[in-house]
Amino acid sequence: MITLKSPHEIERIGRACQLLIEVFREIAPFMQPGASAAEIDRHVEEGIRRRGGRPAFKGFPSAEGVPFPANVCLSINREVVHGIPGRRILEAGQIVGLDIGVELDGYYGDAARTYLIGEVSEPLQQLVAAARESLMQGIDQARKNRRLSDISHAIQSFVEKRGYSVVRELSGHGIGKSLHEDPQVPNFGLAGRGPKLQPGMVLAIEPMIALGRGEVVTGQDGWTVETQDGSPSAHWEETVVITDREPLILTRDGEEQRA
Repeated sequence: MITLKSPHEIERIGRACQLLIEVFREIAPFMQPGASAAEIDRHVEEGIRRRGGRPAFKGFPSAEGVPFPANVCLSINREVVHGIPGRRILEAGQIVGLDIGVELDGYYGDAARTYLIGEVSEPLQQLVAAARESLMQGIDQARKNRRLSDISHAIQSFVEKRGYSVVRELSGHGIGKSLHEDPQVPNFGLAGRGPKLQPGMVLAIEPMIALGRGEVVTGQDGWTVETQDGSPSAHWEETVVITDREPLILTRDGEEQRA
């Protein structure tokens, strides 16, 4: 069942999302060649807890009951989502997705960014840019009285016209008092389907796209999702509120937008 959030609840979700914005600002300078993934994970945890929040992913169970062992999902190149930081060192030429979820006073925020590490090839730069722009295309459809699949269709259309693939096995989701709520928000589909969007819906919209075919497999760790053909993948996510007017992006950083 899709629940509509009250203004008070949206304000509480917004506080969690503001915490996320601040943590991403702190982490961005570390996204450089030679950085330790374990140190990035530690800085994410410290940044969240210093602000009174809790890392929402740490200990979160997979479908098979495997608890996620880190505070941030750190996914490199062919890894689509749910990468485990471990002892890896970032290298020039990589693209690295960071997906961070937080809980603050019983409410959740969720966002993801894909970073260019050092000098990155033009095809990978374009892939990351397409993922980010596809997210904005989807968000533009997140308006009162449109249908849920209008978001999905906008993302798919943008991505496929540019020669990329959407990852169909994974989707966005509702968010609020739980990290994952109804409805699921796929990144593909026909327009005009699904529930009508109403003010008070809060959605985590997150296109995951691939340079290759887009089919995925889950690694032996029970978490890391990779492209089956080994092609690079990019991931962007924002927490968005349906309003009476423009979509409200709770995780949008004004400083990032100017960068």
